Amino acid sequence: WLRRTTHYLFIVVVAVNSTLLTINAGDYIFYTDWAWTSFVVFSISQSTMLVVGAIYYMLFTGVPGTATYYATIMTIYTWVAKGAWFALGYPYDFIAVPVWIPSAMLLDLTYWATRRNKHAAIIIGGTLVGLSLPLFNMINLLLVRDPLEMAFKYPRPTLPPYMTPIEPQVGKFYNSPVALGSGAGAVLSVPIAALGAKLNTW
Repeated sequence: WLRRTTHYLFIVVVAVNSTLLTINAGDYIFYTDWAWTSFVVFSISQSTMLVVGAIYYMLFTGVPGTATYYATIMTIYTWVAKGAWFALGYPYDFIAVPVWIPSAMLLDLTYWATRRNKHAAIIIGGTLVGLSLPLFNMINLLLVRDPLEMAFKYPRPTLPPYMTPIEPQVGKFYNSPVALGSGAGAVLSVPIAALGAKLNTW
């Protein structure tokens, strides 16, 4: 029972520390006062860190579904932060909780469909996460009432100058946050996930 308890405890520790690693890779919360200006950075950092943490955690357990569990932990963590900001008097839409779970489910599905092949999970799953995470989160942000109006009505006291809200460019694909975020996320997810898997073997 001691070995089993230690094993489960280690799984929890890995999950918590991987979550902290991911949420500190850039700004893990979509503050609506600068969400559009930071979308590309968020997409790159979160798609790569989600794949690194999920691959490491999934290879440790060897169980498909672990990546979804990992993304669920981060989602709960973010909802707690959303509640804290709401308690401080900010509107409900001030924070848009990022969508990690569907991308993590694609990663789990890849791992399961390829008979737990870690190389396929890294290459195929990493690419799917890099392509899907920016798309899901852009849809999520489109549901926010009016990010710019909220930005100027409820400014954060510690907002740096480079995060000042700007009007997004619409209708230009080469300047599209979805195109840039998806492309960069898909390209970077695979080699960084491979690095995570390599660290797991050490």
